[in-house]
Amino acid sequence: MNSTQALSRNSILDSVRANQPATQPMPTIPHFHTNKPADLVAAFRESIARMAGVVVTDMLDDDVHDLDSFLRAKFPDAKVICSAIPEYAGTIKPASLNYWSEASTIDVCVVRSPMGVAETGSILLSDVESQVNTIAFLAHDLVVLLDPKQIVANIHEGCEHPYFKHRPYSVLMTGPSGPGDISGTTVHPAQGVKTLTVVLSPAPSASNRAG
Repeated sequence: MNSTQALSRNSILDSVRANQPATQPMPTIPHFHTNKPADLVAAFRESIARMAGVVVTDMLDDDVHDLDSFLRAKFPDAKVICSAIPEYAGTIKPASLNYWSEASTIDVCVVRSPMGVAETGSILLSDVESQVNTIAFLAHDLVVLLDPKQIVANIHEGCEHPYFKHRPYSVLMTGPSGPGDISGTTVHPAQGVKTLTVVLSPAPSASNRAG
């Protein structure tokens, strides 16, 4: 680029900058759905079942230390269990991964979600919960702990979660991976996790967390 071209480009950019409209606040997004389901947990279970996910409620009132026996029974062939929750050790932690691609060696990944969406059966994950973002997608099977009190009614409420404004990485995951072909048939699994299991479990108190 010669000096004449650079001058012309800078003149155009300066003109654009000088003629920007005044800054306006973001519009308020209304609540499009006001009729919440009477039972958010039941609605969440129905939604996630439609997406080939599973919700486990048996451990709702049990201590999370029963998680190990649950995982061993559900995934008897699992050798690498990556735990991103402090109250369960697993066999490895996300911090032990040297590269994001090493998450593909994980048989079972265990994370906790800060929110579930009853309307879609989605769970929220961010860089806080995952620590290494790929563990929830490259692992073979994903187990998500979710406090039932953190289930919201619909996707509009879900998008109001502060993570979407304050975290560098946040994603809503709905069911295990699955493609839809031209006949409209969804096949599970495809790429990504083969199974998604959501365990309804109250968030542990600080005194109950392992160091």
